[in-house]
Amino acid sequence: MKIGVLTGGGDCPGLNPAIRAITLRAMDYGDQLVGIRRGWAGLLDCDTCDLTLDVVEDLIRQGGTYLESSRTNPFKRDEDVRRTVANIKDLGLDALIALGGEDTLGVANKLAKMGLPTVGVPKTMDNDLRGTDYTFGFNSACQVAVEAADRLKDTARSHRRIIVLEVMGRHAGWVALEAGVGAGADWILIPEVRADLDEMCEHLQQLRSRGKHYGLVVVSEGVKLPKARGKAARLDAFGHERLQGAAAGIAQEVEARTGFETREVVLGHIIRGGPPSAFDRMLATRVGIKAVELVHEGRFGTMAALRGTRIVSVPLEAATSKLKRVPRRLYQEMKTLFNN
Repeated sequence: MKIGVLTGGGDCPGLNPAIRAITLRAMDYGDQLVGIRRGWAGLLDCDTCDLTLDVVEDLIRQGGTYLESSRTNPFKRDEDVRRTVANIKDLGLDALIALGGEDTLGVANKLAKMGLPTVGVPKTMDNDLRGTDYTFGFNSACQVAVEAADRLKDTARSHRRIIVLEVMGRHAGWVALEAGVGAGADWILIPEVRADLDEMCEHLQQLRSRGKHYGLVVVSEGVKLPKARGKAARLDAFGHERLQGAAAGIAQEVEARTGFETREVVLGHIIRGGPPSAFDRMLATRVGIKAVELVHEGRFGTMAALRGTRIVSVPLEAATSKLKRVPRRLYQEMKTLFNN
């Protein structure tokens, strides 16, 4: 078989191990692997490369994506849809494996509904895809965020400051919650739960009253401040708002309400880069292998997913129809950590 492979959306640790695993498993079947550069943009331009053993052998330890990526949406224009379908046929692809999050797999799902042989591999450091317990990239991102938070607590303690750390996650608070708990944050703010700044600031003042003269607040980039006003949102090709500035607004509120010197730090794309964790290398490898097996079983319109300790197939439709967000009960469970 001739199989195309592309990575779309934001990069994250684990993409290269997945590309490697797809290639190595496909070699068992004697398949020809065609790498498509820059995601759906590369498919529109027929920008391809060969994926061979020499190319992928050392990718297991590398961050980013060898195939590069983009946020191109081929379903934005009818002309691009026709071009995408035509190029899949012109390239002679018997199947297409798309590695990505909600948007990339949403495109793959639409193509599958049109009768094109597509299979998905879930990746997002936001961990917001339904149908899978975890996505690779998430564990690595949390690891980097926790290390950064540990360092920030050192300087916060030295200067008796409050530091507000902003992490990525879009409209889901998984990274903020896990990194915040892992770093022993004094408060965590996520998009799923309305920000109660009065409650948070009262808690930070209580810390001071018992002799703790510093604090760490971890906030997800998608948190909305009460009565926040700003410029019109900038949107990407899939209509998503480009988020920024949550930490700055919260730091201003903390300083104004408590009188404590407060600084903000935005990790931004730092948590996207670098080598993947051991967990993400293993997960990416397993879902990559499964994706090739799904192709050979003819189970198109599905993606490889982690359920418990097993790698299974789930419909792309179920995985992309709605975001997986942090349950309120889980956040409330973690709030016991803010009671001291």
